[in-house]
Amino acid sequence: MLTPRRLHRAALPLAATALLATAATACTSSGGSGSGGDQRLKVALAFPPAQAMSPYGDDAVILSRLAVVEGLTRLDKNGEAKPALATAWKRDGETAWEFTVRRGTAFQDGTKLDATAVARSLTAAQKASPKPRVLSDTTLTATAEGAGTVRITTKDADPLLPQRLANPSLSILSAAAYGKGGAQVNPAGHATGPFTLTEVNGAVSATLERNDTYWGAKAKAPGADVKFVADGTARANALRTKDVDVAEYVPISQAALLGDGLVHEFPSARTNGLSLNTERGVFADPAMRAAAREAIDSKALVDGVYEGRADTAQGLLGPGVPWAADLRTAPTGRAKAAAPAEVRKTQQIVLATYTNRPELPEVATVVQQQLEKRGFTVKQVVRDYAQMEADALAGKYDAFIQARNTLLDTADPVSYLASDFTCDGSFTITQLCAEPVDTAVGKAAALADTDARHKAEMTAEAAILGTDALVPLVHERFVQGYDETRVRGVALDPMERTLITADTRIG
Repeated sequence: MLTPRRLHRAALPLAATALLATAATACTSSGGSGSGGDQRLKVALAFPPAQAMSPYGDDAVILSRLAVVEGLTRLDKNGEAKPALATAWKRDGETAWEFTVRRGTAFQDGTKLDATAVARSLTAAQKASPKPRVLSDTTLTATAEGAGTVRITTKDADPLLPQRLANPSLSILSAAAYGKGGAQVNPAGHATGPFTLTEVNGAVSATLERNDTYWGAKAKAPGADVKFVADGTARANALRTKDVDVAEYVPISQAALLGDGLVHEFPSARTNGLSLNTERGVFADPAMRAAAREAIDSKALVDGVYEGRADTAQGLLGPGVPWAADLRTAPTGRAKAAAPAEVRKTQQIVLATYTNRPELPEVATVVQQQLEKRGFTVKQVVRDYAQMEADALAGKYDAFIQARNTLLDTADPVSYLASDFTCDGSFTITQLCAEPVDTAVGKAAALADTDARHKAEMTAEAAILGTDALVPLVHERFVQGYDETRVRGVALDPMERTLITADTRIG
């Protein structure tokens, strides 16, 4: 029986084969659906909307990568908070902050941005069920103080609040975005970004138009026509034939074929891991989780699947988090691994992953072989991510291979550690609930000093790795695709929040 903390968001059911066929066909069509002709951007994204573009789940990242939504703050390349819809902020005691709202700013529907609108959006996010991952380790209350100032208080001290407010799930939307009772949120035409989302065709396509009333520098492209193409080879082929201008997450297998002019590789904060179900089934036994961990050969994955375009697993935080290596300590409290003879007595395990990242099914096949060599009996389940997310979060798989950006929520890993590995986390695919982990993560979250917090985060990493709830597989490098001779201004962002920007253009 699922406890209340296990009731996670549901994903829209999709027919994977129909999606792939439709999206791939759409990707090869010529021309755009809006104004601007050949200057319009044609973009192929890997992940379709899973929640009808709700900002409270992973769809918020789509909205951010397409420059549709904005928060009070934004993050620079070092992960520091910078002004966005707030021009300044200051701390008032341990648990309160005051933010000055940018003057003269309008939403895409023409209504005015003010402190009341900011408070409304942040309150709606806090009340959302389930709430966004970025709020999994904090509770905030936002109130307007006049037209130009919003006061935000948190239940506990939150030194990362300015970074947290840059998260796409805390984007500021106009009143018209919120349906009756706040049950539905529609960002289309109600955000503040340089591009307006004007149409969403289910899990197939979306249309963007330039927001000519944008408060900042106007977008250089008149709009963008976006296709959601789960198949990585189809995305690469569309880029090769110039049916799209930008294709995210080019498969490793296609990178060499495309060549350096179309492929742009850069470090990421993404760790691919094997999440083991600690609540039920074979891996509820720590000794079996330890046996699974000992079975994994990370170098074989890097060499065989990623063709050297990845880094061997070092921990939860890889090279994309450069300070982590020097502070890393050995995992604590690990169980002794079960012997192969004991492993062979266990029931069949279900190993699941998704097709949207083209390397993952191949990773799953290699991991299956490694686990079977140890004595496990393994059955694979591989589908589109949108079809699997709800089941994964509900603990219906024994093992789940996922690629996770460890800096996505607050540009500091403490939010990732809280959402994925604590008892009240909102993204606990491992179903982990361990007091030492909660204590270690809580201590890190309370520290304002950056160096002290980083050290505490590595103590928390050691506690999490000691449970063997997640076995790190590899640390990814990002491979994005675009023709550098004709496309300008594509963002290569290790935190994955930006891709298309106001500066992205043809020519």
